[in-house]
Amino acid sequence: MPAETYDYVIVGAGAAGCVLAYRLSEDPSISVAVIEAGGRDTHPFFRVPKAVPKLMGRAANIWAYPTKAEPGTGNKVETWLRGRVVGGSTSINGLMYVRGQPADFDAIAELSSDDWNWRHIGAAYAALEGHELGAEGTRGGDGPLKLSLPGKDVRGPWHEAVIAAGHAMGLPVKEDVNVPDDDEGVGYNPRTVHKGRRVSAATAFLRPAERRRNVTVITDATVDRVVLEETKAVAIRYLKGGAAQEVRATRDIILAAGAMASPGILERSGIGDPAVLEPLGITVRHALTGVGANLIEHRALLMQWRLTDHRYSFNNIHRGWRLVREVVRYGLTGKGPLSSATFDMGLWLKSRPGLNRPDVQFLVAPHSLDFSKMGRTTEPFPGMSLVVYPLRPTSAGTLHITSADPEASPCLSPNHRDTEEDRRAMVGAIRAVRRFTAQSPLKEIVATETMPGPQYETDEQILQAYDQFATCGYHAVGSCRMGKDAASVVDSELRVRGIAGLRVMDTSIMPVVPSGNTQGPTMAMAWRAADVIRRGG
Repeated sequence: MPAETYDYVIVGAGAAGCVLAYRLSEDPSISVAVIEAGGRDTHPFFRVPKAVPKLMGRAANIWAYPTKAEPGTGNKVETWLRGRVVGGSTSINGLMYVRGQPADFDAIAELSSDDWNWRHIGAAYAALEGHELGAEGTRGGDGPLKLSLPGKDVRGPWHEAVIAAGHAMGLPVKEDVNVPDDDEGVGYNPRTVHKGRRVSAATAFLRPAERRRNVTVITDATVDRVVLEETKAVAIRYLKGGAAQEVRATRDIILAAGAMASPGILERSGIGDPAVLEPLGITVRHALTGVGANLIEHRALLMQWRLTDHRYSFNNIHRGWRLVREVVRYGLTGKGPLSSATFDMGLWLKSRPGLNRPDVQFLVAPHSLDFSKMGRTTEPFPGMSLVVYPLRPTSAGTLHITSADPEASPCLSPNHRDTEEDRRAMVGAIRAVRRFTAQSPLKEIVATETMPGPQYETDEQILQAYDQFATCGYHAVGSCRMGKDAASVVDSELRVRGIAGLRVMDTSIMPVVPSGNTQGPTMAMAWRAADVIRRGG
């Protein structure tokens, strides 16, 4: 049977792939196929914002990437998780919508081209967002991605204390923490939640695109490799139901599988570092040593505190009969704590004087996890939690395949805190957290720090806490770096160097990590990418 043929074949139905399918299919004369390794997001958990732990435990919907045991991981193996489902990681993530700072995109543009500067990315945000605060400047009010802030049904005295403590530190209180001013701030986190339900890239972009006759979505299809004719990409070979199949593209194949998967697809296709491919018996079709290099990831430390009173914590609400009550409430009204994202509040600040913009992000929640029970429930006493990380790490790791089998785990070397700059920022971040919790009125309701604990005090001890207790931020970028230099994997128009008809658009192309969570920046860059791709014909 001859392979199906489309104008564009997109690999991956995550944040980038869904946006690309939505935009490229706007032209009814253009046909688009999207290939996704996972299945449909039909389970009820995919709709409930607070079901993140349940979703992370669904093995069928997860790609699990074990790391090497390194000093920066406390010499232990950690696991980085990604979504294997329509919507990709936007279907399982913590729903944080952080745009990044305008300076981030200007930095990307400086390394690539003006196509990626804030003027273009700001316009993309304005077009794709449907923010409950309405349109203003680069904030969109009518776009397909519906965004909201925590509602009055969940706000309480704890939230007010967080705002007041941030203000006491000198941070401006912002109605919209994503206002593009490259400045510090404290406020309520925007979330990809609408009417109490998760809004993934699939619900916002792919499902509307599928209503068009020119879009085909192929699920449960694990991509093996790109099929090349000489130095031109012509098809994608994938495995479905145990059988190998192909789908061909007349214009472009676009890899949108993410920073963890796109490098492997290139390498299995014979595009990459010969020193990686030849020992695996893979014929080198095009030597490109940057594939799988320059992997940058946030190192995120979860901190927790015991509070003085249950009035300031949701811990009780997530346990026992109160949880049953909230499940019923959510089912009937779509409101209450189960409609909340992982973290209600956010702070962006400078860890030390002399910086020109924030270098640290705090995400704060009115609950704390009971790790004696594997973090599957909240602690029996009132608590709060905060995840902290330096925003722009400079240490770079690597990610390379270990086999030609598309299901085999790659060799993942995070190489956290390799640079002195990163180590200084990590220490500064924790000291900034402790200054925050020492501000009134928050200090009056904090009893004691329980994780990692006040015993981690010196610079060396703080770095030990990161090694022992921290995790990845689920924000990996850079493994197919975009740039104007010959050593970059893709050029400024997303074309894989040396290969015709093949582009990459996902977090792997970002030469630097944006200041915050990556789902928003990925969607905005994919929105802009559609214009760049169409311009190229």
